[in-house]
Amino acid sequence: MANQPPEKTFRIGFCSASVFRNTIEPKEEGGKTRTLRTVVIQRRYRDDKEEWQSTNSFGLSEIASAIRVMQLAQQYLESVEAEWSV
Repeated sequence: MANQPPEKTFRIGFCSASVFRNTIEPKEEGGKTRTLRTVVIQRRYRDDKEEWQSTNSFGLSEIASAIRVMQLAQQYLESVEAEWSV
């Protein structure tokens, strides 16, 4: 995940949910390559030196935004999976 940009990012305020695509190669010959997606959620903030940092912890005031970006990521994943064909 760290070596590739996210496929899609949803942001509300300082909260974001990023969708990453991972390709899984088959172990056996003739197997199908699969695509799996994962979601990373984070909150941005400024530290004591006024530098931007990221965390995966949320206070009461950020929880609503965190929930909403996760809902948007879920909807995106559902739409992508619905379009996927065998």
